[in-house]
Amino acid sequence: MQVGLNYGFGDEIKNTDYTYTNHYIKGQLYWQLSETKHFTYVIVLQPEINFATHQLLNLYFVTPDEPDFEEKREAFTKLKDIREYVLGVGFQVRYKVTPKFNVYAMGSVGPMITDTETERLSKGFAFSDVFSLGMSYKFKKFSVDFRPNLRHISNAGLQSSNAGFNTANVEFGVAVPL
Repeated sequence: MQVGLNYGFGDEIKNTDYTYTNHYIKGQLYWQLSETKHFTYVIVLQPEINFATHQLLNLYFVTPDEPDFEEKREAFTKLKDIREYVLGVGFQVRYKVTPKFNVYAMGSVGPMITDTETERLSKGFAFSDVFSLGMSYKFKKFSVDFRPNLRHISNAGLQSSNAGFNTANVEFGVAVPL
């Protein structure tokens, strides 16, 4: 078992209708499921807090058929600070390149609470889905990690606004054995 801490940041993937940037701190708790000569299979629990900023640039995303659309356009085109609280659960497959150097793929999903309504996502409950490709290097007592990833957040249609956000992120971390 290992415990770690990661920091990451990213931006919305190619979009001219709005801005969305984020940076985050993520705890990591790694449970090794099994190991072969070259592969290690790991479950990762990831409590996370995201600090995001968002602004609608295309006011016509809010259409006149919505109630109070003019007020919503005015509110949604202002720059917003958003907090997102996530509990991700991931599955990681590591390939041992050398005894100290690993590359891996990881997918995670988890429930999320967002504290701010936007035109793309209702306030409250949502999900965070992440796909990562990464590498780690083990030193004597700890390992360092580099993890580019793609993230999608939405509420799976459980609330009225569900267009969500997609970001490309870069994450750095450190982990120690327990």
